[in-house]
Amino acid sequence: MKTWVRVFLAVAFPLGIAAGVAVAIGSAPDVSATTSDVPASVRDAVQDIPATSPRYTPIVAAARSVAPSVVSITVLRTVRQTRRPSLMEEFFGRIPRQLERQVPGLGSGFAIDDEGFVLTNEHVVSGADSIVVTNAQGRRLPATLVGADALTDIAVLKVEAGRIPPAPLGTSSDLMVGEPAIAIGNPLGYFVANGEATVTAGVISGVARDIRDNDNNGSLFADMIQTDAAINPGNSGGALVNAEGKVIGVNSSILSRSGGSEGLGFAIPIDRALRIASELRDFGRIRRPWIGVDPEIVASDTSLFSSTRIRRVAPDSPAQTAGLQSGDVLVEVDGRRIDSPLDLEVGLLDAGVGARVQVRYQRAGREASTLLQVLELPSEQAARIEALAGLELVTVNEQIAIERSLPAELDSGALIVEISDENARFSGMRRDDVIVAVNRQRVHAAEDAEDLFRSFPAGSRIWATVVRDGRLMNTSVFTLR
Repeated sequence: MKTWVRVFLAVAFPLGIAAGVAVAIGSAPDVSATTSDVPASVRDAVQDIPATSPRYTPIVAAARSVAPSVVSITVLRTVRQTRRPSLMEEFFGRIPRQLERQVPGLGSGFAIDDEGFVLTNEHVVSGADSIVVTNAQGRRLPATLVGADALTDIAVLKVEAGRIPPAPLGTSSDLMVGEPAIAIGNPLGYFVANGEATVTAGVISGVARDIRDNDNNGSLFADMIQTDAAINPGNSGGALVNAEGKVIGVNSSILSRSGGSEGLGFAIPIDRALRIASELRDFGRIRRPWIGVDPEIVASDTSLFSSTRIRRVAPDSPAQTAGLQSGDVLVEVDGRRIDSPLDLEVGLLDAGVGARVQVRYQRAGREASTLLQVLELPSEQAARIEALAGLELVTVNEQIAIERSLPAELDSGALIVEISDENARFSGMRRDDVIVAVNRQRVHAAEDAEDLFRSFPAGSRIWATVVRDGRLMNTSVFTLR
């Protein structure tokens, strides 16, 4: 049994069909093309079956209700590969060449309103140069990306209004383990000639499931819906539906040893997905919630469960205003039990920026509660400085230091909030590094780093000292201008 668990947990698959698989069948189809509809004879025969027939099950009803709203999503991505020089080229000092090619990928999605907004997974459209949506009639519609969030794996697309009927939307707040679950998506995409979604059925196997992110890709797989309805590659972004024919989740990932469905599928709760979609439509991004505490896990000697203790409280933060102190043990946020910092993060994310949340905590063995306002992360509100092309910094202060769980003595410097792939490759710097020195000259603010970087001529090789995971590191930087 232990061997099974180790192998099993080692493989977690997002469900968009990877570029390497899709490339075998050629390039993405022309947007103007159409595929064949369901033959009229088949349509008419199906419509003649009365709802009182034993064949007309809740699964049939749910499929008829939601399938017209489910779409296939085709993307084109530019993939860059480095061609190694031959021995002769290496002898003459030739450098590796960067080769580019476009490869397609597949996923699913569903319409959430009459305005043409389509919900899908972020990993389906990540890095896409172009996006095409195919509706149930096989008509292909160009789509634009409204916004995407890698942390929650949610993206919103926009197509022409009125071309896709909206799916009936339910709630994920009252799911029952064992109730029917229907997964609707288009796992085959343009591998087949029909645009209709496919249907698999099972039950809700579990709720509020937290999945460890073994790939460390930054996704928040928390409070997921688990189902044994078969979910296959290409189903990413499709709908998980209840017996009433209402969408309760967004199909997102599977746990598998083979890469195929093994009855362990996971969906993002629809309540969270819709709140994220609303943020993406209104702001084009997700405002990250913050209350101003630096939490840490504390193991218990008397209980199987760990607890979450406040290590530091940021000055002028909601937590300080509400009276929380260093050493307080967090118990609940808006009724959600807090066993780890992840529980706190999920509770605040589901509440959203601007909400007021009830926090229960223990201090000196006594329990109390307080009401506090959820704000946006200080680092997201701070002014951004473009120190180099593709390198954006913000100044570290005490609030940002606590937000990022930086060492207590580090209350200044330049936090990297964005860095291009080119800069990361040449410099060795990463997002979330804090630059504290450039060529041994101290950096107290983002403007200091900008001035120092720009003082060197283009192509200069300089040294940056950064704090990464609590450790000092030196990186070699070529100024790229």
